[in-house]
Amino acid sequence: MTGTGANPPPLFSPGESAYAGRLEGPGMLRQFSSQGVEIAFIDVPSEGRDRTEPILLIHGFASNHRINWVNPRWVETLTRAGRRVVAFDNRGHGASQKLYAPSEYHSELMAGDAANLLAFLGIERADVMGYSMGARIASFLALARPGLVRSLILGGLGDRLVHSAGLPEGIAEAMEAPSLDSLSDPTQRMFRAFADQTKSDRAALAACIRGSRQSLTPAAVGRIAAPTLIAVGTRDAVAGDPHKLAAMMRQGEALDILGRDHNLAVGDRIYKEGVLAFLERHP
Repeated sequence: MTGTGANPPPLFSPGESAYAGRLEGPGMLRQFSSQGVEIAFIDVPSEGRDRTEPILLIHGFASNHRINWVNPRWVETLTRAGRRVVAFDNRGHGASQKLYAPSEYHSELMAGDAANLLAFLGIERADVMGYSMGARIASFLALARPGLVRSLILGGLGDRLVHSAGLPEGIAEAMEAPSLDSLSDPTQRMFRAFADQTKSDRAALAACIRGSRQSLTPAAVGRIAAPTLIAVGTRDAVAGDPHKLAAMMRQGEALDILGRDHNLAVGDRIYKEGVLAFLERHP
């Protein structure tokens, strides 16, 4: 889940306006089949000089490409920096196909959607940035297809990539609860409120929680070859320690997003400036 604060963010924000007019052009929502699963995506060209360094963005649980990357102005930030931006809705999310068997949401399958999208677009190598669940998916992609990933940016996920399998089962139960009012646990309420606000398919999200609970071993993390930036808010109680995860990696570095929690870190200036500087160092 990613948003802009303790309360779920609006579906459309003022920061989206600069991008919205481009939805009728090359950045319009499109679909492709990832081994039979329909995946929705956008492909937005750079503004001005194209650095020929595309970046793939993978959103978090119960979010979608628009809420995670368009509304916080990531697409605008990156295209203005001369980068082609590709972002998609994970299976079970947004405008992509909804599936209801947990086995359809294994992290390797979701990473496969990302790889298949790059192949569909003829992109042989890209920088990859994921947030929260999207960072977990990006990690699996970097392990399975190292040649595809020029550099890796993990937002909202620290050493819980290793020490936790993802969001707890109770979040799936929150998706299946009859109403928000029937829940008392604050974490369950937060995720359920966000899913309701984004008009998500809660049955698909429950299956996603149950099927995507895979972690990586420290040895596996140590095999990730791509330069990696791990960016986590200093008040994030969900992600785990970015410095501990960076220490497990061949080329890992941590970025502290000062004073931000799991939701507020998403569009933070420190995060954006850190990512742009990181990409400059690893062309």
